[in-house]
Amino acid sequence: MKAFITVIGRDKVGIIAEVSSLLAERGVNIEDISQTILQGMFTMIMACDISDESSFGELKGALQESGDKLGVEISVRHADIFNAMHRI
Repeated sequence: MKAFITVIGRDKVGIIAEVSSLLAERGVNIEDISQTILQGMFTMIMACDISDESSFGELKGALQESGDKLGVEISVRHADIFNAMHRI
């Protein structure tokens, strides 16, 4: 299953390391990544392949918990949502 993960918050050391480590531990493959700093705000979008769809809810919870720890907002969305939006 394809998914997009977004991370937004004040820039600080370790954001990419924390998020990518969490994904690696859960067998999520990062296929593409874009990140930048906009006026002190860290922004990142990751296109990922989640092989175990049944663990999507668990992954979402773990990412939110990690985001709380880092002081950033992390969200994950099925790619199907974006595909459906463009079919309407």
